[in-house]
Amino acid sequence: MRIYLDHNATTPLRDEVAEAMTLTLREVYGNPSSTHAEGAAAKAALARAREQVAGCLGAEPAEVIFTGSATEANNTVLAQQLEAGDEPGHIVTSGIEHPSVIAPCEWLEGAGARVTRLGVDTDGLLTPDAVFEALTPETRLVSLIWANNETGVVQPIAGIASGLRERGVRLHVDATQAIGKWPIDLRRVPADYLSCSAHKFNGPKGTGCLVARTGAPVVPLLRGGPQERRLRGGTENLAGIVGMGVAAELAQHELEGRMAHYAALRDQLWRGIEKRIDDVHRNGSTDHVLPNTLNLEFRGAAGEVLLEALDLEGVAVSAGAACHSGSISPSHVLTAMGRTPEQARGCLRLSVGHGVDAAAIDRVCDLFAVLVPRARAADPA
Repeated sequence: MRIYLDHNATTPLRDEVAEAMTLTLREVYGNPSSTHAEGAAAKAALARAREQVAGCLGAEPAEVIFTGSATEANNTVLAQQLEAGDEPGHIVTSGIEHPSVIAPCEWLEGAGARVTRLGVDTDGLLTPDAVFEALTPETRLVSLIWANNETGVVQPIAGIASGLRERGVRLHVDATQAIGKWPIDLRRVPADYLSCSAHKFNGPKGTGCLVARTGAPVVPLLRGGPQERRLRGGTENLAGIVGMGVAAELAQHELEGRMAHYAALRDQLWRGIEKRIDDVHRNGSTDHVLPNTLNLEFRGAAGEVLLEALDLEGVAVSAGAACHSGSISPSHVLTAMGRTPEQARGCLRLSVGHGVDAAAIDRVCDLFAVLVPRARAADPA
């Protein structure tokens, strides 16, 4: 049986989610925009899912806009900055963002916006003061990742959000990696926008949402339909949205237990590897980090070689973000933390999740003890 340690790339669908989606596909086939009985049933299912997602995030149902992904949600928030006034203005972000924030920011720069990219320390952390000091009278938006997809490092978003609210600057957070692994409550964290994808917390791929708090403007990225209060055109992917709702409800109710279980597995993995293998370095803060994520540098061994060797032994890990698959260029996140390209080359991301147990972790630790020395011996560098 294979061991899946790449839950930050995507997660397996929970049985409860698959069952709800199957029932929807078979029986709730109406269009939520239709006024007949079938349409009303679909509309009710859509409303229920919206309540479930809002409940998980501490938002109001009316603030949830369903999208195809967090990438779409991120693009929606950033693209609208060109329509916010006569001048493109100023945006503050960081050097460790997901590509779905990096690319729109580059596009905005090409259109005349000014973008400030904040650095992080060697632990991968921003400071609230650095964010506040970067603000100018022209700053329209701060866009930051809540928990990093590669290192799992969690940023001090609550303090940043409160400070920006006091200064009258809007905050967008990409919370894709945090949901189901970290407490998210928008009643306590005054972010204006939040993006996420269902497939990162045991929901289906192709479904996500943008939360736009009351008063935060939204300019549709997809126009041409009345759906989602005319904020996202196109007939809703009802089965996917229903699945996202169930996954969100599970994440909300199971959060405390998940965090404890994932942290125990991650710590078992780290202790087992550290005990068996010399010259291993842990990347990122150990205090402000997702409970499921371990990013390790195996000095003297190529990460892509270890990844392939583990895959042949039935273990799935990642040498970087999933969207970088096929590329051996050094991680921009690790280099932003001060790692050299050569150090980044020897790194792997190990992320636990639903279905992983202690026996699987023991098996992986034993494999590392065999495979790392082989990879080091075979590395011409």
